Amino acid sequence: MRYMALIYTDPALEPAYGTDAFNEMMGGYFATNEVYERDGVMISGEPLQPTETATSLRIRGDKTETMDGPFAETKEKLGGYYMFDVPDLDAALKYAAMIPGARYGTVEVRPVMEIER
Repeated sequence: MRYMALIYTDPALEPAYGTDAFNEMMGGYFATNEVYERDGVMISGEPLQPTETATSLRIRGDKTETMDGPFAETKEKLGGYYMFDVPDLDAALKYAAMIPGARYGTVEVRPVMEIER
C-alpha cells in the first residue's frame, strides 16, 4: 500500500542553513534515504522550495484566482514529502519516524487513495 509522508517543519525550531546542526540534519536525511532505498520502500521523495515561492490556485465559478504564497497561514511549513510502498500503516509510521524533520515539526502520514483506471 502507498503512503505519503508530508513533512511540516517550524522554521523557528529547525537549524539555520550552513550551521553544523543543519549539516547534521541533512546527513540524517541522506542516511534515511539509504535505509529507504536498501529496504525498497521509497517510491519518491523531494524537498520543496520555501513557502515564499508558492503560488496557490482556486477556481470559483468560472474564475481562476491565483495568490502568492501558501493557501493557509500556519506556523509549520510544508517542506517536502516521501512516498512509501509498504504493507501497512505500522510500517509507514516506522519509516516516517526516521525523517529528521519530525524533530522540528510534524510528519503527516496518509494512505494514498487507490483509484481504478
